[in-house]
Amino acid sequence: ASAALCCNLPIRARSRMRRSPPAPTPPRFAAERQQRIAEALREHGRVEVSQLAAEYGVSEDSVRRDLRQLAARGLVQKTHGGAVALHATLLPTAQRAGVLTGAKRAIARRAARLVEANQTLFVDGGTTTLALVNELKASDAPRPLTIVTHALDVALAVADEPRIRLVLAGGAWLPAPRIFVGEAALATLRAHRADIAFLGACALQPRAGLTAHDPQEAALKRAMIDGAALRVLLTDATKLDVVAPCAVARLDELDRVISDGAPPWLAAATAVETV
Repeated sequence: ASAALCCNLPIRARSRMRRSPPAPTPPRFAAERQQRIAEALREHGRVEVSQLAAEYGVSEDSVRRDLRQLAARGLVQKTHGGAVALHATLLPTAQRAGVLTGAKRAIARRAARLVEANQTLFVDGGTTTLALVNELKASDAPRPLTIVTHALDVALAVADEPRIRLVLAGGAWLPAPRIFVGEAALATLRAHRADIAFLGACALQPRAGLTAHDPQEAALKRAMIDGAALRVLLTDATKLDVVAPCAVARLDELDRVISDGAPPWLAAATAVETV
């Protein structure tokens, strides 16, 4: 019956049923690959060498050469194992929130295991630290807690939690990262001591260490490092092998890094947990 029905369809309709969309043709030349890579970066924010090599049917060395050429043209920023769209770490928080959400949740879950009841936490700004705070809102999360932060989104996330004492370090508003900065914010952080400082990363590199894009943001990160017993950096791999202009800390000043990537230079400098 189905065969008869098919035969009774118009020729044009039967043709559409038989045809399936052709698979995309892998780019044959380096210029084509680089154009495809640039398009993927604009859409997703980052690419990985191994994934591109498999997709395009070329060696990982060929993909690395493509990324080096794109970087030389100012189109991408190379990272460990891949590349990110140039200045992706400078994107406003709202735009960064949709990048690598799975990795950020995994990092946050691992970090949440470090927290115990009755602790005071410094919580930095950023989408990964915000993911940590959301993990700490679970019904079985440790309580009570004190959270000291200069990040508005972190403060809003826990504002209605009855057994979390919130200390908001207010000051001048910095819109892109959605944090408060300046002397008032610094004074609040310096007046407290924390069991753990959960830091977000703008950039991390073997010689430059932890760096930030804004000097006021760097000063707040530094204050958290100085005032915490345990310093834990939460970062996805897009921030690795990247340098920002404002110094924050040496790698050996970080007690632990939790990330979805662990290049050898990082594992040699501090304790690293990968997710």
